[in-house]
Amino acid sequence: MGRFAMTNIKVDNYFEYLSKLDNKSKKMLIIKLTESLDIKDDGPIDLSSVFGAWEDTKDADEIIKQIRESRVDNRNRADLG
Repeated sequence: MGRFAMTNIKVDNYFEYLSKLDNKSKKMLIIKLTESLDIKDDGPIDLSSVFGAWEDTKDADEIIKQIRESRVDNRNRADLG
């Protein structure tokens, strides 16, 4: 998930809104924010896990045929005749 930085003005605006919460809600929010500060190190990333080859029992001609047969022409064509 992406992270973003906030200006002091934005922080003040959030605080003004959140200060109106009841104490139980504030405590739950504090716990969640505190837990989000913990950096979990899962170790080194195995880059081979983010890419790979297509795996299938069909040969290339069968796959191409299946792709072509599954195509749908949804363009509206006017009869110009």
